[in-house]
Amino acid sequence: MSVFRTALLVAAVSSLSFAALSPSWADDANTMTIKLKDGDVKIELLPNLAPKHVEQIKALAKEGAYNNVVFHRVIPGFMAQTGDVQYGNTEKGYNPQAAGTGGSTRPDLPAEFSKEPFVRGVVGMARAQNPNSANSQFFIMFTEYPSLNGQYTVVGKVTSGMDIVDKIKKGSEADNGAVDNPDKMIKVTVGSTK
Repeated sequence: MSVFRTALLVAAVSSLSFAALSPSWADDANTMTIKLKDGDVKIELLPNLAPKHVEQIKALAKEGAYNNVVFHRVIPGFMAQTGDVQYGNTEKGYNPQAAGTGGSTRPDLPAEFSKEPFVRGVVGMARAQNPNSANSQFFIMFTEYPSLNGQYTVVGKVTSGMDIVDKIKKGSEADNGAVDNPDKMIKVTVGSTK
């Protein structure tokens, strides 16, 4: 192999490695943006870990189903939960007593557990006692919580705006994080919003 070809090969491999590591090269089709009252939160969805869950989240976001949905359960030092499109939408059928008990018209999903740990900024799917009951609800971790590892499906991670997540109105720990007059996701989009 000539010196010129070797140099080209090294340059190509170097640029591929840089592209794989650089956040500026993130997959736009798997970037979800949640507009909150204090700013935008960007989440990198992880279809390599949970393809069915990510597909469902993206479909719901593209339909606008997550717009105006409240954070019905927010526990300080643990997580903020949202995504009940059935009872949590402040513009369509909002029911504060039922928020957190509903889902979407789409079917529940089989668990896609992984070895990805639940640490600050990780996004997981909420579910009932049945591991195969996740539907539309998800939660964002405020901190590390090892007891969730391998028990819930990881679907993404916050890449920017975690300081905005920290400002979400908290609920009462005594009432399992239930929030009076909760904050909401104003608008949720996937991919480029240009």
